[in-house]
Amino acid sequence: MNQSPREITLDIQGNTIAGRQWGNPDGVPVLALHGWLDNCASFDAMAPFLDSLNLVAADLAGHGQSYHRHRDANYNIWTEIEDVFGIADALQWESFSVLAHSRGAVISTIAAATFPERIQRLALIDGLVPPPTTDAEAPETLRRGIEQRARYRGRKSKVFESLEVAVAARRNGLFKLTDDAARRLVARGVRQCDGGYTWSNDPQLMASSLAKLNEAQVRAFLERATMPIYLALGEDGIQGMIERIRPLAELYANITIREFPGGHHLHMEDGAEAIARWFLPFLEGTG
Repeated sequence: MNQSPREITLDIQGNTIAGRQWGNPDGVPVLALHGWLDNCASFDAMAPFLDSLNLVAADLAGHGQSYHRHRDANYNIWTEIEDVFGIADALQWESFSVLAHSRGAVISTIAAATFPERIQRLALIDGLVPPPTTDAEAPETLRRGIEQRARYRGRKSKVFESLEVAVAARRNGLFKLTDDAARRLVARGVRQCDGGYTWSNDPQLMASSLAKLNEAQVRAFLERATMPIYLALGEDGIQGMIERIRPLAELYANITIREFPGGHHLHMEDGAEAIARWFLPFLEGTG
């Protein structure tokens, strides 16, 4: 197994996307997209078991070591689509597959439905599409998004006196993490500041979307994403995820679902190898 990634930076229309390149440069091209408030270290545990692939794990905008959007911009899911294909273009990938977790998985599905001719396969972890909204919720969704953007714009992130304190905060956050997983994310997700360390993530990521997809729109994207999709769900992942996603995914013959032991970050836990072994032949196109 090749366990030593190469740090890379890519220029995307004047913006810098940072990431790690794993595996075989001549292998099947696969772009790895992490979840909300994570970074490309999300795939450190899985990547060594995928060493036949040309795997590029990127820090999405506002995360890790990548650029932050302008203060007047936003982080709605569909704003990420241009960056996804910008990364692929910078790597000179005409077509590629995607390995993605949580918010990254949702971004991947939207991207694949928008430009299905460019994405060969999706290997998704604990995420597929966003929870649908109703038409009646649109005004309140817009109001909440605007209010939160004003609240988080320019807000300074919390300062931690040491890396150990930051690791403890990440370990005990919204989604509980193992100590090893927390350390991987913190190592790439903080920067030094006066008084210690602070998160490198853009605080504007905390603001909710200005608009959300309704049920008909969610299904329209799924119907356009006709490429083979493997979906790994954590048995102890986000509450209600399996109950929401499984009945929907089972309506589409191109989606194969498998449940694995573990929480929302199951791919960073003890089950990382098992998930990688399931995904590998699929992503290689041999399974």
